[in-house]
Amino acid sequence: MYMQAQQRTGGADSDALPVYDRLSLSPGEKAASILTGMLVCFIAAYIFYHSILAALVLSAAGLRAPGIYQRYLLNRRRDRLKQQFKETLVSLTSSLAAGRSVENAFLAVPEDLRFIYSDLPGDMLRELDIIRLRLENGEPLELGLQDFSKRACVEEITQFVDVFCIGKRSGGDLIEIIRQTSQVIGEKLDMQQEIEVMIARKKFESQIMMAVPFVFLAVLGVISPDYMASLYQGMGYVLLTISLIALFGCYWFIYKLTDIRL
Repeated sequence: MYMQAQQRTGGADSDALPVYDRLSLSPGEKAASILTGMLVCFIAAYIFYHSILAALVLSAAGLRAPGIYQRYLLNRRRDRLKQQFKETLVSLTSSLAAGRSVENAFLAVPEDLRFIYSDLPGDMLRELDIIRLRLENGEPLELGLQDFSKRACVEEITQFVDVFCIGKRSGGDLIEIIRQTSQVIGEKLDMQQEIEVMIARKKFESQIMMAVPFVFLAVLGVISPDYMASLYQGMGYVLLTISLIALFGCYWFIYKLTDIRL
């Protein structure tokens, strides 16, 4: 795989390898996300206005769905990579403690990851395979790690690679440096995971709160249509529009408040 990437790019292998701060949706994914987004917007607008014309106009907001879905997939992929990198550090530290050299320790890590992530996409496994191929082609380990760090765009990976490269150039106790760095980064990732769990809980609560007004209007429209009839004429549409703008303003504020990238 590594040699094929080199041949396709004339030696610039990093251009053919995955970059974890970019992601492209397939035409099918784009179409599905647009249809889903437009359908959700249509239903929400119809609940608010009881007007098919208004619902059709506002359903155009669903055209932004591919960008939202793309960011979701990108964040999920990078979070998964961070979790797999954490497990890589644990395995690497165990291999070093068993007396392996640094290079052999990296080569032994994929066996542990395959056991843990047998049913999940293994981005870290692919990266370790690329590093193994680089080593077999005579490249120093630090060059493969630096290339991975540039493409990963993950702070913890960059920190580990920087410490590793400095330790190797300075001729220090590289094994002890890796152990201590792995421990610090592992503790940091554990703390981030705990914070992300709390943030996810608050995001879920905010999503429920945002859905309540639509459910409330839908229920009242079914059980008491006469009571709601005055909203769907004259100034009622103005009040509904102001309420909808205020609701989305609250949603934007909550989104910004909970959109914390660690």
